[in-house]
Amino acid sequence: MGALSPGAWVHCGRVFSAEEIADIRRTVAWLPGLGRRELAATLCEHVQWYTETGTAKAHACREFLERLEAAGLVTLPPLQVARRPRPAPPVAVLEAPTPLQGPLAALGPVRLEPVRADAAAVAQWNALVARWHPLGYQGAFGYRLRYFITAGEQRLGCLLLAGAARALAVRDQWIGWDAQARRANQVRVLNNSRFLIFPHVQVPHLASHVLGQLARRVRADWRDHWGFAPLLLETFVDPRHYAGTCYRAAGWELLGETSGSGLARPGRTYHSAPRQVWVKPLCAQWRERLCATSGEATP
Repeated sequence: MGALSPGAWVHCGRVFSAEEIADIRRTVAWLPGLGRRELAATLCEHVQWYTETGTAKAHACREFLERLEAAGLVTLPPLQVARRPRPAPPVAVLEAPTPLQGPLAALGPVRLEPVRADAAAVAQWNALVARWHPLGYQGAFGYRLRYFITAGEQRLGCLLLAGAARALAVRDQWIGWDAQARRANQVRVLNNSRFLIFPHVQVPHLASHVLGQLARRVRADWRDHWGFAPLLLETFVDPRHYAGTCYRAAGWELLGETSGSGLARPGRTYHSAPRQVWVKPLCAQWRERLCATSGEATP
């Protein structure tokens, strides 16, 4: 299972082109904070490497990454010493609190608080989103960043940023992406995959205020957490239930709708209701940088 030619490799029956190897190297370099297991899971999704039953070939991907590291092509995070698992931190019963109503100004300063390595805070965030968000929460692989939305000692909601949709026609055409530019720079687009204001919090304009704060601080937060800065935010809104009003008020742009169908993995398609696609650029030269295909991206 050696190299087929300079830059082309084969592993477990899968041939990786020189272009795919270059994409893998960029992804590994951009995600130094991921452990090997999460890195392998993320790369399986990026290169569509699945078994016939649809399971990610994470073990094979880890082996392949170790071969690339032995060849000097990537630098992987250190192996972690196995430790006895600690008991999960307790999570309080999530009862609906007393409604919180009134004008935004009455709340005092509203803040976005990143949730990082605190296991108890992560467990609480997960439980709250699983309980109150319409889509629930089953966890996320790859690079992501959770936030609590707070005012004083009160928690008002939760927000999650994660990796962007792999291919999205209306977004890719708007950016001006071809396949090569998308592969090179997709890591710079973040998906606002969960945005929850708790149902007992009934404060006009709170959601758009939070989204405005997110756009102002996310580049610094993401660079601090993952080592590079994003260039664009995206999100999906189900028009059967929501109008996207808070995104519009926060300066996001509506591009159109998804087709409602696509390729989930080789040989398998999915069908769902079309979703609105909203985007928010994060810096002045976002399009030029997202369409660049040569050289290393700068943090």
